[in-house]
Amino acid sequence: MRAPAFWFGPKDRPGLIPHLLAPLGWLYAAGTARRLKQPGYTPRVPVICVGNLTAGGAGKTPTVIALTERLTSRGHAVHIVSRGYGGSLEGPVRVDPARHWVDQVGDEPLLLSAFAPVWVAKDRAAGVKAAEAAGARVILLDDGFQSPLVKPALSLVVVDAARGFGNGRCIPAGPLREPVATGLARADLVLTIGDAAAQDRFDAEWGAAVPVPRLRGALQPLQMGMDWTDERVLAFAGIADPSRFFATLAAEGAKVVRAEPLGDHAALSETLLRRLEAEAASLGAQLVTTEKDAARLPPAWRSKVLTLVVRLQVADWSALDARLAALGL
Repeated sequence: MRAPAFWFGPKDRPGLIPHLLAPLGWLYAAGTARRLKQPGYTPRVPVICVGNLTAGGAGKTPTVIALTERLTSRGHAVHIVSRGYGGSLEGPVRVDPARHWVDQVGDEPLLLSAFAPVWVAKDRAAGVKAAEAAGARVILLDDGFQSPLVKPALSLVVVDAARGFGNGRCIPAGPLREPVATGLARADLVLTIGDAAAQDRFDAEWGAAVPVPRLRGALQPLQMGMDWTDERVLAFAGIADPSRFFATLAAEGAKVVRAEPLGDHAALSETLLRRLEAEAASLGAQLVTTEKDAARLPPAWRSKVLTLVVRLQVADWSALDARLAALGL
C-alpha cells in the first residue's frame, strides 16, 4: 500500500480527513504508549535500535548498513536483528541468502545479510538472544523503536528530511506511530536524511521539536562502473517514496522515460515483470530498480534488471561517535 497524500499535508492546515480521523489517531497513540510500558529483555551486549516515528521507510536500511560498516571497521562483531517484514519464518533464524527466499525472511534482511549476520525473529528478544549466543558483541535492532521486547543501549531515530513527521498526526490521521514529543523523549539521536533543501525544510518545520543531537545525512549513488548519463530507463520501485528513487536516477543523468511506483514491499510477480519488460522494449529502455526491490526479483530476472545502489553519507559522525565511545564501542 502507499501512504495517503493527506498524511504529508501542512501540519498547521491538516484538512478535513485528518481532522475526522484524529480520534482514531489518539487511540493508536494510546495503544503504542500502553505497549511500551511492558517489561523487556535487557541484553548482555550493546543493542543499537534504528527506528523511526512514521509508518513506512525513512532510510533505516541504508542507516543500518552504514552503522554496520562503521562498527565492523573498528573490529566489532556486529549482528543485525530484524522482524523480517513480509517473511513467513517466525525465527529466530539466521538468514542464509543461498537458502532463504524473500517470502521467508523479507527483502531487507536478505539485503542486509551481505554486510553482517542477520537474524529474523518475530520475537525481537528471541532474535537478540540468538545473536548473543552466536557471538555478537554489538547488535543492530532494525525497526524496533516502538517495541518493548528489547531494552536498547542507544536509540537512533531516522527521519526522511523532506517529509519530516508529515502532518504531525498519528495513524490513521497521519503517518506517526506515536506523537513526536513522546517518541523523541526516548531517542538518543536523530538522523535526518535528504539533500540540502530537504534539510533546510526540516529545520524550518521540525527543527525546534528535536531535543537530542542530530546527524544530517544523504543517500549517494555508488557508481560501480555504471554511467547513467543519457541511459533510457524504465524505473520501478516498491519503497515508501518511489519518487525519491526516480529523482535520484534523473539527477545521475538517466532519461527516465517511464516510472512505475509500486506499493512498499510490493510483490514482483511474473505478470508485472513481463508487462514492464514489454513496455521497456517498446520504449527502447532498460529496466532499473532499487537495491531493496532487487532482493525480491525472481532469479531469472536478476540479469535483466539494473540496480541503482545508494549508500548513506554523513558529513559529521561526532555525535554518534561520542555515544558509541560511552558504550565502549
